[in-house]
Amino acid sequence: MPDSYAIDDDWNALYVDGEWRPAEGDETIAVEDPSTREQVATVPAAGEADVDAAYEAAAEAQSEWADAPPARRAEVIQDAIETLQSHSDEVIDLLTHEAGGSPIMGETSVQIATDQAGEAAALPRQMKGEHAASNVPGKEHIVKREPRGVVTVISPWNFPLNLSMRAVAPALAAGNAVVIKPATNTPITGGLLFAKLFEDAGLPAGLLNVVTGHGSDIGDAVAGHPESDMVAFTGSTAVGRQVAATAGENLAEQSMELGGNNAHVVTADADIDQAIDSATFGSFVHQGQVCISINRHVVHESIYDEYVDALVDRAESLPVGSAHEEDTVVGPIINESQRDEMLGYVEETVDAGATLETGGETADLEGVDDSLVVRPTVLSGVTNDMAAACNEHFGPIAPVIPFSDIDEAVAIANDTEYGLAGSVHAGDLGVGMDIADRMETGQVHINDQPINDEAHVTFSGTAASGVGGYNDGAILEQVTETKWISLQREPREYPF
Repeated sequence: MPDSYAIDDDWNALYVDGEWRPAEGDETIAVEDPSTREQVATVPAAGEADVDAAYEAAAEAQSEWADAPPARRAEVIQDAIETLQSHSDEVIDLLTHEAGGSPIMGETSVQIATDQAGEAAALPRQMKGEHAASNVPGKEHIVKREPRGVVTVISPWNFPLNLSMRAVAPALAAGNAVVIKPATNTPITGGLLFAKLFEDAGLPAGLLNVVTGHGSDIGDAVAGHPESDMVAFTGSTAVGRQVAATAGENLAEQSMELGGNNAHVVTADADIDQAIDSATFGSFVHQGQVCISINRHVVHESIYDEYVDALVDRAESLPVGSAHEEDTVVGPIINESQRDEMLGYVEETVDAGATLETGGETADLEGVDDSLVVRPTVLSGVTNDMAAACNEHFGPIAPVIPFSDIDEAVAIANDTEYGLAGSVHAGDLGVGMDIADRMETGQVHINDQPINDEAHVTFSGTAASGVGGYNDGAILEQVTETKWISLQREPREYPF
């Protein structure tokens, strides 16, 4: 088992039933640092027998945990928060090595995860039911709220810490047990780190289990396990559809945040300086590897050229390089396939008639043969059907699309299968609100950018961007279920 939270500790074990144990087979998965391209850790490649053991442990431990006093469940979550905060520097370092996260990304991840766990710590006392009178004389109704049982968390690689915490902490707080299957690229910060955190926080054995492995080997076994009562997934829409179909065979509850193609609408009377500040952060933080990042800039034609020039200046000013450098803003893409796909979209878009204003290539890193760092990229003369605009490029790429009037801007923004997030910059807040109302997304931010996540505000998407929700009361609904009990206090008269 790991003795500390350092990347060079021994993470080569699964966590099942409160024990760090080897996988049934001998296969392992190498964890690569995206900045250096060097192997920094090894984790087990679990098999279906390991998955079964994890769910059996979870199911066995859950009923006793559901009966634990609310204060006890809240105490464990609070202890996990204290543990995370006391080891925050090490956790940020883990994110740098494993996810290629810059210091900004790491610090933000810890802050959001702390906020989410803090909100979850209040859930045990919010599991209140209802009482209602009946139409039948002498009868009353009681509706109780109970944990679902075993919650499956399939975590992503882009923000593995906070996007896992938003499901793990509420599930445990509500009295469930949890099985985590982390992304292959980030098995530590999306999975094994949680085992360490909650073990140190005193969570009873069996309530949190982590199985690392390839999705192609154990993905279906996790998503469709008979003991799984709810599946929380964050990832691409394509994979999400497969997970949903598999989980649906067991009629398991689902909360899924999937892909996005988020528009940043800028009107003619917007404050361009503020719009560019938002655009720079919303497009380039964590290399654009954010489901709610800006995928398309939709800008009024009267300010289009000024906007493009200003965005190019900002893009070219951003420090680019290894995530291990303190001043780096744009670091490495997670792996070659993601890098090559996004650069392919850029090439296709230019071939279709757009202009590459800056970027569109990798940045050399000293000592690295095949750099994963993509320079911040701005494309002008883009239409909504070009590759970098109609696909979720998931990179530091800013396609800028002109519009002539508000109706056209809304049509462009909505011309996508996704409905996750969006943003609007407008000098007239009434116009901004009108545009936000007409954007078909789960969330819109006026005079801001779309990367926002606060644990006390519901987070959800529409259309191909997912089902269910996270945060606030939405996640409580997902990880619990209701039970109706009626009480007939007087003899009831029946018609026969």
